[in-house]
Amino acid sequence: MNTMLPTPEQVRQYIAESLNCEHIEVQGDGSHFEALIVSPEFEGKRPIARHQLVYSLLGERMKNEIHALSMRTMTPAEFEAGLNG
Repeated sequence: MNTMLPTPEQVRQYIAESLNCEHIEVQGDGSHFEALIVSPEFEGKRPIARHQLVYSLLGERMKNEIHALSMRTMTPAEFEAGLNG
């Protein structure tokens, strides 16, 4: 079974379709991705809960297309405060 590997732009689009985001950056090589996701949906959630939310939104895509995704998840306030470095 030869499936097309997603591009970083496709992964960005998958996240944007499912989550109210103010900012998303995705880098990767087709199987391993790194994402910076800024969303008001993360307010009041601990980092593990933020990651679980994104994984659940991606659902089957995490199993079938995206083999590894590491994330930095922030609220808009955290991002504005410069905690993105």
